[in-house]
Amino acid sequence: MSLFFDDTHSELQRTVRRFAETELAPRAAELDESQGFNLDAMKKLGDLGLLGVTADPEFGGSGMDVIAATLVMEELGAVCASTTLSYLAHAILAVNNLSANGSREQKQKYLPRLCSGEWIGSMAMSEPGAGSDAFGMQLQAKRQGDKYILNGSKMWITNGPYSDFFWVYAKTGPTKRDVTTFIVEKDFKGFRVGKKLDKFGMRASPTSELVFENCEVPVENRVGEEGTSGGHMNRNLLVERVTIAGISLGIARAAIHYATQYAKDRKQFDKPLFDFQMVQKMLADATAEYLASRSLTYEAAAWISREGPGSKSGLMLGTSAKLFAAQTATKVALDAIQILGGYGYTKEYPVERYMRDAKLVEIGAGTNEIMRVILARELDKGQLPGV
Repeated sequence: MSLFFDDTHSELQRTVRRFAETELAPRAAELDESQGFNLDAMKKLGDLGLLGVTADPEFGGSGMDVIAATLVMEELGAVCASTTLSYLAHAILAVNNLSANGSREQKQKYLPRLCSGEWIGSMAMSEPGAGSDAFGMQLQAKRQGDKYILNGSKMWITNGPYSDFFWVYAKTGPTKRDVTTFIVEKDFKGFRVGKKLDKFGMRASPTSELVFENCEVPVENRVGEEGTSGGHMNRNLLVERVTIAGISLGIARAAIHYATQYAKDRKQFDKPLFDFQMVQKMLADATAEYLASRSLTYEAAAWISREGPGSKSGLMLGTSAKLFAAQTATKVALDAIQILGGYGYTKEYPVERYMRDAKLVEIGAGTNEIMRVILARELDKGQLPGV
């Protein structure tokens, strides 16, 4: 239970936990090994109304808040973080973005297909030379009559190989802030998915390069006016940070549960590992760090649900939650490996997968270093936490 949950959240938690145990758990290890994709589970999430968890109900969404979205991430992330990352890319980076910022016509055209699971969605921001410096992107969009011509590439695009819908940021002017959003369909002329990336972790979440070679995009697929995407890009990135922190919570919780049970069952020197104080310390610290991360994450989610992603306090809370939860998950998963010893270092046990998946969240959705830069910048402006 949580102080931040109402009855609807609690029922959602139970539903998603059952779903994760029945639909994700049986295939998690195999899909990690094969770098597959649980497309069936994604479609079933559509049947549950969760692919559009925050989207406008008028267009097929569930109209729930950021607390609900974060809760879904935690429950799914505790079982298969890879599939959860793909879910986040679809439900938050594509669907939430469209629901919050698209025109009525764009929402009518695309949201029903995305919310039902008929289509899979992606967001394309990062590039080979522009990761943390998102506004350093080089993908160019030039208007020619009733269409735009896009040239360039995007990199590290979650769901890229399976997506039908791409929420794409491109430059439309000479300054770094001249960023415009375009909706690109997979069959648009001049667009193709590049190589699929072979990754260390999150291996069941397909990631690829996108290539735009004189890609033709109708003017009606431009979102808003030219050069106006910077604001809504930053607001949705904050929602991403909070919800991806939910994945870190799920990983940390799963690692604690598994390592605790192993420590109780495994004996060394004629007594359970759990009876050794050093093991107890690792598990106790992990529990405290997880609970602290969880409180911070759901406070951030509650604040953004209430005040919107544009508030200064929401920015500090959400950024702190992403930073703290991500580093907690990696540390807790590493400690779980240590508790399992040699077994923890093998693929026969899931804790090494937890660690590999956890590390991604310290890099994706803004690196932990960038989170620290943002927090320091807000402090320099006089924005103090709790004031």
